[in-house]
Amino acid sequence: MKFYNLVIRYRLPIGIALVLLGGVANYFTSFWPAFPLYFIGVILIFGHFFFGPLRLIQEYMENGDMEGAERVLNSIRFPNLLYKPIRSVYYTLKGNVAMMKQDYDGAEKMMKKGLDLGMPMKEAEGASLLQMGMLAMQKNDLKQGESYIRQAIRKGLPDKENEAAAYLQMCSIMMNKREFRAAKDFFRKAKALKPTTPQIVDQIKQIEKYITRMPG
Repeated sequence: MKFYNLVIRYRLPIGIALVLLGGVANYFTSFWPAFPLYFIGVILIFGHFFFGPLRLIQEYMENGDMEGAERVLNSIRFPNLLYKPIRSVYYTLKGNVAMMKQDYDGAEKMMKKGLDLGMPMKEAEGASLLQMGMLAMQKNDLKQGESYIRQAIRKGLPDKENEAAAYLQMCSIMMNKREFRAAKDFFRKAKALKPTTPQIVDQIKQIEKYITRMPG
Protein backbone atom coordinates (compact mmCIF):
# COMPACT_ATOMS: atom_id res chain seq x y z
CA MET A 1 0.00 0.00 0.00
CA LYS A 2 2.81 2.42 0.90
CA PHE A 3 4.57 1.58 -2.36
CA TYR A 4 1.34 2.26 -4.30
CA ASN A 5 0.90 5.62 -2.53
CA LEU A 6 4.53 6.43 -3.37
CA VAL A 7 3.89 5.71 -7.05
CA ILE A 8 0.77 7.94 -6.98
CA ARG A 9 2.71 10.74 -5.31
CA TYR A 10 5.55 10.71 -7.87
CA ARG A 11 3.95 9.20 -10.99
CA LEU A 12 4.08 12.44 -13.00
CA PRO A 13 7.88 12.94 -12.72
CA ILE A 14 8.39 9.16 -13.06
CA GLY A 15 6.21 9.12 -16.17
CA ILE A 16 8.05 12.08 -17.72
CA ALA A 17 11.40 10.48 -16.91
CA LEU A 18 10.34 7.18 -18.55
CA VAL A 19 9.17 8.97 -21.71
CA LEU A 20 12.49 10.82 -21.90
CA LEU A 21 14.39 7.55 -21.38
CA GLY A 22 12.25 6.05 -24.12
CA GLY A 23 13.29 8.90 -26.40
CA VAL A 24 16.95 8.22 -25.64
CA ALA A 25 16.50 4.46 -26.23
CA ASN A 26 14.65 5.19 -29.46
CA TYR A 27 17.46 7.46 -30.68
CA PHE A 28 20.27 5.00 -29.97
CA THR A 29 18.44 1.77 -30.91
CA SER A 30 14.95 1.71 -32.45
CA PHE A 31 11.29 2.26 -31.54
CA TRP A 32 10.43 -1.22 -30.24
CA PRO A 33 13.05 -1.42 -27.46
CA ALA A 34 11.85 2.02 -26.36
CA PHE A 35 8.15 1.12 -26.57
CA PRO A 36 7.77 -0.29 -22.97
CA LEU A 37 9.28 2.92 -21.56
CA TYR A 38 6.96 5.06 -23.69
CA PHE A 39 3.94 2.92 -22.77
CA ILE A 40 4.48 2.90 -18.99
CA GLY A 41 5.44 6.59 -18.98
CA VAL A 42 2.31 7.65 -20.87
CA ILE A 43 0.07 5.53 -18.57
CA LEU A 44 1.60 7.18 -15.49
CA ILE A 45 1.18 10.69 -16.94
CA PHE A 46 -2.40 9.90 -18.01
CA GLY A 47 -3.20 8.52 -14.54
CA HIS A 48 -1.86 11.66 -12.87
CA PHE A 49 -4.23 13.95 -14.75
CA PHE A 50 -7.23 11.59 -15.15
CA PHE A 51 -7.37 10.03 -11.67
CA GLY A 52 -5.37 12.54 -9.65
CA PRO A 53 -3.74 11.96 -6.25
CA LEU A 54 -6.97 11.91 -4.18
CA ARG A 55 -6.16 8.48 -2.77
CA LEU A 56 -3.34 10.14 -0.78
CA ILE A 57 -5.86 12.28 1.11
CA GLN A 58 -7.23 9.27 3.01
CA GLU A 59 -4.01 8.88 5.02
CA TYR A 60 -3.99 12.55 5.98
CA MET A 61 -7.69 12.51 6.92
CA GLU A 62 -7.23 9.44 9.13
CA ASN A 63 -4.41 11.24 10.96
CA GLY A 64 -6.43 14.45 11.27
CA ASP A 65 -3.85 16.31 9.17
CA MET A 66 -6.08 18.74 7.25
CA GLU A 67 -3.11 20.81 6.12
CA GLY A 68 -1.63 17.75 4.45
CA ALA A 69 -4.99 16.95 2.82
CA GLU A 70 -5.24 20.53 1.56
CA ARG A 71 -1.72 20.32 0.08
CA VAL A 72 -2.77 17.25 -1.92
CA LEU A 73 -5.89 19.06 -3.17
CA ASN A 74 -3.85 22.14 -4.10
CA SER A 75 -1.42 19.97 -6.07
CA ILE A 76 -4.21 19.29 -8.61
CA ARG A 77 -3.59 22.03 -11.18
CA PHE A 78 -6.15 20.96 -13.79
CA PRO A 79 -9.24 19.58 -12.01
CA ASN A 80 -11.29 19.70 -15.23
CA LEU A 81 -9.12 16.88 -16.59
CA LEU A 82 -10.14 14.55 -13.75
CA TYR A 83 -12.56 11.70 -14.40
CA LYS A 84 -16.05 13.10 -13.67
CA PRO A 85 -16.85 11.12 -10.45
CA ILE A 86 -13.36 11.89 -9.11
CA ARG A 87 -13.80 15.56 -10.02
CA SER A 88 -17.03 15.56 -8.00
CA VAL A 89 -15.20 14.13 -4.97
CA TYR A 90 -12.42 16.71 -5.47
CA TYR A 91 -14.85 19.65 -5.26
CA THR A 92 -16.64 18.08 -2.26
CA LEU A 93 -13.34 17.71 -0.40
CA LYS A 94 -12.42 21.30 -1.30
CA GLY A 95 -15.75 22.32 0.19
CA ASN A 96 -15.07 20.34 3.38
CA VAL A 97 -11.70 22.04 3.81
CA ALA A 98 -13.24 25.49 3.22
CA MET A 99 -15.97 24.68 5.75
CA MET A 100 -13.40 23.75 8.40
CA LYS A 101 -11.69 27.09 7.74
CA GLN A 102 -15.11 28.77 8.18
CA ASP A 103 -15.07 29.99 4.59
CA TYR A 104 -18.77 29.27 4.16
CA ASP A 105 -19.19 31.01 0.80
CA GLY A 106 -16.21 29.11 -0.64
CA ALA A 107 -17.49 25.85 0.85
CA GLU A 108 -20.94 26.34 -0.67
CA LYS A 109 -19.45 27.13 -4.09
CA MET A 110 -17.24 24.01 -4.10
CA MET A 111 -19.97 21.67 -2.81
CA LYS A 112 -22.44 22.91 -5.42
CA LYS A 113 -19.89 22.10 -8.11
CA GLY A 114 -19.53 18.60 -6.69
CA LEU A 115 -23.30 18.05 -6.55
CA ASP A 116 -23.80 19.40 -10.08
CA LEU A 117 -21.33 16.83 -11.39
CA GLY A 118 -23.20 14.00 -9.64
CA MET A 119 -21.90 12.00 -6.70
CA PRO A 120 -20.67 8.41 -7.25
CA MET A 121 -23.01 7.07 -4.51
CA LYS A 122 -26.43 8.22 -3.31
CA GLU A 123 -25.23 8.20 0.32
CA ALA A 124 -22.36 10.52 -0.63
CA GLU A 125 -24.84 12.83 -2.33
CA GLY A 126 -26.97 12.79 0.81
CA ALA A 127 -23.98 13.68 2.99
CA SER A 128 -23.10 16.59 0.69
CA LEU A 129 -26.69 17.86 0.74
CA LEU A 130 -26.64 17.67 4.55
CA GLN A 131 -23.48 19.77 4.63
CA MET A 132 -25.07 22.26 2.24
CA GLY A 133 -28.04 22.45 4.58
CA MET A 134 -25.78 23.12 7.56
CA LEU A 135 -23.98 25.82 5.56
CA ALA A 136 -27.30 27.48 4.78
CA MET A 137 -28.21 27.40 8.46
CA GLN A 138 -24.87 28.97 9.37
CA LYS A 139 -25.93 31.84 7.11
CA ASN A 140 -29.40 31.93 8.79
CA ASP A 141 -31.08 30.85 5.56
CA LEU A 142 -33.44 28.38 7.25
CA LYS A 143 -35.67 27.90 4.21
CA GLN A 144 -32.77 26.80 2.01
CA GLY A 145 -31.31 24.78 4.88
CA GLU A 146 -34.57 22.88 5.32
CA SER A 147 -34.76 22.17 1.58
CA TYR A 148 -31.23 20.73 1.46
CA ILE A 149 -31.66 18.63 4.61
CA ARG A 150 -34.98 17.17 3.45
CA GLN A 151 -33.27 16.23 0.17
CA ALA A 152 -30.41 14.64 2.14
CA ILE A 153 -32.82 12.49 4.15
CA ARG A 154 -34.63 11.39 0.98
CA LYS A 155 -31.37 10.51 -0.80
CA GLY A 156 -30.11 8.54 2.19
CA LEU A 157 -27.15 9.14 4.48
CA PRO A 158 -24.05 6.98 4.96
CA ASP A 159 -24.47 6.20 8.69
CA LYS A 160 -26.62 6.74 11.77
CA GLU A 161 -24.46 9.64 12.96
CA ASN A 162 -25.24 11.63 9.82
CA GLU A 163 -28.90 10.60 10.02
CA ALA A 164 -29.13 11.77 13.62
CA ALA A 165 -27.45 15.07 12.71
CA ALA A 166 -29.98 15.59 9.90
CA TYR A 167 -32.96 14.88 12.17
CA LEU A 168 -31.62 17.22 14.86
CA GLN A 169 -31.16 19.99 12.29
CA MET A 170 -34.76 19.45 11.16
CA CYS A 171 -35.86 19.50 14.80
CA SER A 172 -34.19 22.90 15.26
CA ILE A 173 -35.80 24.24 12.10
CA MET A 174 -39.25 23.03 13.17
CA MET A 175 -38.82 24.61 16.61
CA ASN A 176 -37.88 27.87 14.95
CA LYS A 177 -41.03 27.64 12.82
CA ARG A 178 -43.03 26.76 15.98
CA GLU A 179 -44.13 23.48 14.45
CA PHE A 180 -43.64 21.68 17.75
CA ARG A 181 -45.24 18.35 16.85
CA ALA A 182 -42.91 17.95 13.87
CA ALA A 183 -39.96 19.07 16.04
CA LYS A 184 -40.73 16.33 18.58
CA ASP A 185 -41.07 13.74 15.83
CA PHE A 186 -37.65 14.60 14.37
CA PHE A 187 -36.14 14.60 17.87
CA ARG A 188 -37.51 11.11 18.59
CA LYS A 189 -36.05 9.84 15.30
CA ALA A 190 -32.63 11.31 16.15
CA LYS A 191 -32.62 9.85 19.66
CA ALA A 192 -33.79 6.41 18.45
CA LEU A 193 -30.64 6.13 16.33
CA LYS A 194 -28.53 6.21 19.54
CA PRO A 195 -25.68 8.26 18.04
CA THR A 196 -22.30 8.24 19.77
CA THR A 197 -20.64 11.37 18.34
CA PRO A 198 -20.04 13.61 21.42
CA GLN A 199 -21.30 16.76 19.70
CA ILE A 200 -24.57 15.07 18.64
CA VAL A 201 -25.04 13.42 22.05
CA ASP A 202 -24.59 16.80 23.74
CA GLN A 203 -27.06 18.41 21.34
CA ILE A 204 -29.65 15.73 22.18
CA LYS A 205 -29.16 16.37 25.91
CA GLN A 206 -29.56 20.11 25.43
CA ILE A 207 -32.76 19.80 23.37
CA GLU A 208 -34.20 17.18 25.73
CA LYS A 209 -34.20 19.69 28.59
CA TYR A 210 -36.99 21.75 27.12
CA ILE A 211 -38.60 19.80 24.25
CA THR A 212 -40.92 17.89 26.60
CA ARG A 213 -42.38 21.20 27.78
CA MET A 214 -43.37 22.19 24.25
CA PRO A 215 -47.02 22.00 23.21
CA GLY A 216 -48.11 19.52 20.55
